[in-house]
Amino acid sequence: MVLQGKTALVTGGSSGIGLAAARMLRDNGARVAITGRSGEKLAHAVAELGGDVLAIEADVSSLEELRLANGKIRETFGSLDILFANAGVALGTPLATTDEATYHRIMDVNVKGVFFTVQAMLPLMREAGSIVLNTSWLNQVGTPGRAILSASKAAVRSFARTMSAELLDRKIRVNAVSPGSIETPIHRGSNQSEEEFRSYADRVGTQVPLGRMGRPEEIAAAVLFLASDASSYMLGAEIVVDGGRSEL
Repeated sequence: MVLQGKTALVTGGSSGIGLAAARMLRDNGARVAITGRSGEKLAHAVAELGGDVLAIEADVSSLEELRLANGKIRETFGSLDILFANAGVALGTPLATTDEATYHRIMDVNVKGVFFTVQAMLPLMREAGSIVLNTSWLNQVGTPGRAILSASKAAVRSFARTMSAELLDRKIRVNAVSPGSIETPIHRGSNQSEEEFRSYADRVGTQVPLGRMGRPEEIAAAVLFLASDASSYMLGAEIVVDGGRSEL
């Protein structure tokens, strides 16, 4: 129970990495709030996690909805010790065919959303708190058809450094977790069967040195480490959890 007595917010916490992280933070003693854009998915997440989780319907690309989320967390928790800015989107962006709407969708959620989530929650953050940003292994490699997504995640990686420098006086640590290809809903097509997804996962696994896609819980474990005092000497750093894909 390394987070006993602490409070945490996980954005995009209704599925995938966010849901796994919310569960792990809660199981290690934290009181947890999650955000998501779908009230239905949030309800399912709360049913899975337990009724003591605070669920807030909010789009991180909306400053007004982030302001309202701040108010709900303040009313329920009073303050925050941990913020996992996890909400994001992943869309293909071929250079020749990507339209402006897709560009704005990615940047509004992945860059604007992360920046203004941190800004909105800073008044609630206690001294010596921990902020964890979700970037991606794509910030380190050149991948065809992923230019805008990769650029958005590189911006988030940069935020971990610049925000750390700006928050030194409050002793708030900002670090990043960098997932590889993880078995989450973001990788599943809306009409994809389990057999089709397993075939896709097997194909992706051949591109990973460890031979498989990662599990959400493997990212959540890195988030727990960065959220806890076990990482007290880490600042502006990035933990890459990608099965060796960007390194080997």
